Amino acid sequence: MSKTITQAIRIHETGPANVMKLEEVELGEPGAGEVLIRQHAIGVNYIDVYFRSGIYKQPMPGAIGMEGAGVIEKTGPDVTLFKVGDRVAYAGGPTGSYSAARIMPAKVLVHLPKEISYEQGAAMMLQGLTVHYLIKDVYPVQKGDTVLFHAAAGGVGLIASQWIKALGAHMIGTVGTPEKAKLAKSLGCEHTILYTQEDFVTRVKELTNGAGVAAAYDSVGKDTFMKSMDCLAPRGMLVTYGASSGPIEPLDLSVLGTKGSLRVCRPTVATYVQNRKLLEPMAHDLFQMVISGKIQLQINHKYSLKDAAQAHIDLEGRRTTGSSILIP
Repeated sequence: MSKTITQAIRIHETGPANVMKLEEVELGEPGAGEVLIRQHAIGVNYIDVYFRSGIYKQPMPGAIGMEGAGVIEKTGPDVTLFKVGDRVAYAGGPTGSYSAARIMPAKVLVHLPKEISYEQGAAMMLQGLTVHYLIKDVYPVQKGDTVLFHAAAGGVGLIASQWIKALGAHMIGTVGTPEKAKLAKSLGCEHTILYTQEDFVTRVKELTNGAGVAAAYDSVGKDTFMKSMDCLAPRGMLVTYGASSGPIEPLDLSVLGTKGSLRVCRPTVATYVQNRKLLEPMAHDLFQMVISGKIQLQINHKYSLKDAAQAHIDLEGRRTTGSSILIP
């Protein structure tokens, strides 16, 4: 049985960015329903920080990374959707994308169109599919809606800015610096709120003439959850899909009634990518938005695989905008 030796990031304990180490890892043959991918680019996302720091648990030694793009080098038994040489991309599945090569279950992969580069594929899958389920499924944004989106200059936020504008809706986005505000506005975010200088609840009410927003999309968590709720119109939807500031405290559900019959949802990308009936049309929609030019991907930070720790330091320090990728 042939084996493949590759370089991959591993952690032997949870903690700060420097717990990530570049190691040689031996890969066996792909098993039933699996393929071996030679990766050309790897996505960096805040969920990777959760696994590295121990917020999300995994056995040790642990692997990091949820997103990548590359070419299939080997296929295992019972793989019918893909063949050797296919260009593929993915988001979700088992952790471990911070690797030059890896074995993956074929069921979570999608074919990467020739019009989209490996770097674009690695930068868009998790963030783009996240935007898709947020604005097309969890709360389907309608023409004329006004919604609030936190971290509007991040990878998810910048894709959302463009997609929401394309839907004919209005986006209010929170950002940390004037530079980030300028970037978000250049890609379709109608109003930006500098949360370091303004109270975003007060500003949202001003911008909506007191009506509030139809939905608030919140990846920040602890610091913004209750205030995001205060931005909603009656019967509005609060969608929490991350916790970069820390876990949300338990919620007394009666609050939803007193604040206007509100709704709260906590979706996750895993629910969608594990179901091919959902994954394939979502990926198709995303690819078409990029190919058509309606969404322009902002790959603003590139690192070598060995510099994964610096990528995390920059991400956690809020020094990044758009998407960050690793190059094996």
